[in-house]
Amino acid sequence: MSVTSGGAGVRPVRWRAGAGRVVAGTALLTAVALLPWLSRTDPALTVLRARSADQDPTPGQLAVVREQLGLDQGPFTHLAHWLGGLPRGDAGTSWVSGEPVLPQVTAAFAVSVTLMLGALVVTIAVAALVCARTLHLGTRRRLRQRQAGTGAAVLAALPKFLLASLLATVCGVWLGWFPSSGWAGPRSMVLPALALGVPSGAMIGALLDQSLPAAFNEPWARTWHAFGFSPGLTARNGLRRALAGVLPQLLPTVVALVGGAVAVEKIFNIPGLGRLALDAAVAQDLPPLQTATLVLVLLGVTAGLLIQALRRALLGPALRDGGLPALNPPALPRRRTTRWIAGFCAVALLTLVVAGLLRDPLYVDTGARLLPPSAAHPLGTDSLGRDLLARLGHGALRTAGVALVVTAVSTAIGLLLGMAAQVGAGLTEVVSTLPAVLAGLLTTALTGPSVWGAACAVCLVAWSPYAAQTAALLEQERASGHMQASILFGAGRWYLLRHHLLPAALPAVLRNALLRLPTTVLVLASLGFLGLGEQPPTPEWGRLLSENQPYVELAPWTVLAPAGALVLLSVLAVSGAASGGSGARRRTGRRGIRLSGR
Repeated sequence: MSVTSGGAGVRPVRWRAGAGRVVAGTALLTAVALLPWLSRTDPALTVLRARSADQDPTPGQLAVVREQLGLDQGPFTHLAHWLGGLPRGDAGTSWVSGEPVLPQVTAAFAVSVTLMLGALVVTIAVAALVCARTLHLGTRRRLRQRQAGTGAAVLAALPKFLLASLLATVCGVWLGWFPSSGWAGPRSMVLPALALGVPSGAMIGALLDQSLPAAFNEPWARTWHAFGFSPGLTARNGLRRALAGVLPQLLPTVVALVGGAVAVEKIFNIPGLGRLALDAAVAQDLPPLQTATLVLVLLGVTAGLLIQALRRALLGPALRDGGLPALNPPALPRRRTTRWIAGFCAVALLTLVVAGLLRDPLYVDTGARLLPPSAAHPLGTDSLGRDLLARLGHGALRTAGVALVVTAVSTAIGLLLGMAAQVGAGLTEVVSTLPAVLAGLLTTALTGPSVWGAACAVCLVAWSPYAAQTAALLEQERASGHMQASILFGAGRWYLLRHHLLPAALPAVLRNALLRLPTTVLVLASLGFLGLGEQPPTPEWGRLLSENQPYVELAPWTVLAPAGALVLLSVLAVSGAASGGSGARRRTGRRGIRLSGR
């Protein structure tokens, strides 16, 4: 990896990034083409069941299907035939329905892109609300305390499918404000866009709120305030400076919703691309799955290039010429409530876990199905009469442990690939829009269904937000004046890595990882729900949400308990980082001092 850069060296080596895109896209399409042959089930059997739901097909029927689909020719012949038809606008025909694939994928893609744009509008609005206070105080030089970010953590931890169910029930069925199902016009987009955009906006807003104090701590902001420039002008330039490091998060957080909003699409009965790709993957219907994967790869690359161009336009010639000032956060004291919030969340979680461990999580009482909270069952019971407190307590260690391991591994991979930006840029763009469910199917085909197989699948895609963030922050750091001076004074690679690059990226990446911790839990649960990960009746928080989501209107307490536990976990993680992150911020803020003293 390169840690030195200056002047013309700031320019990325475009051919390396392009080669990374081609290699990553080719590898992904090849893996998808191998899926029916890698799986432990006969592709002909899977396709036949998808066509007719025949549970006991005869050997003759299977032989006919194999001959029709040419399965004996092998995966590479199919892949070459499919690729050969693309220049003619022919993406093949569906193995299940027999209809042309391209019209299906095109229609689903248009629906998903429209939904993503609606979610983007909501994301921007929520992000603006999250960072409004910091923006207002920073432009007036009144920032006195660090924000804990608990409000953003609560919103970011909300499960999208649970929020979608609540919105569909309350705003769609009870109040009748918007359609609760189908895709029939702009009004049909409102509720699913809110369900997708609110958590995404909270995450983007929290990252932007973290970056703004450093932007307002730059010399130009102090000079403008001293000369009486308007707060509005200062706010625009502060946002321009801070947005450059946050913009890459739009790719894995918002653009990825084109293929990753499967649960919300199912709840609102939206014929989107994610739903089409999942159905094709489960049925091993290769032509639509390959076409949907290719569309997602092209979308990721195109969106990545646009975001990169926008970043460079925001930073201007200073990025190219090595004249950016360092983003040094001011040494603000933490708010007194931060430690109290972290303590409350820790005590609440500990109480729930200890109380739940004293109960039997597997005891089934069909006469006590969906009971509300009571003295006998403090959190109520689920659809099988099992005590929710017991299942919540027994699932805590497994849920938090696996999610933390996945987050730690993904963060480490993201940091490493982000440091090798020229090589990893294309790979990051390709993986950012890849649904975790598809990665789970590919991984399970090799390892079989297990919790650690699902964890490996999530690690395959979950690193992309951290790699994108690391690459953006390090590009700005390499273009800073003090790093150029350090290089001129003879600083070596390891000195630059320890005293410049890691302090510039690590605090922001760790906070991003903590914000995404509940999302990791939910992704693992979705894989388990499809039979790819943790299997029932093992208690696990994400699985509790998935299993009880159909009963959210009849028995809302069945999902409120695990959702509340996820929120507590997220707030505890973010508050703990806010309480313990002052040392890292102070070390980051002294990069220039150590440099000048070298």
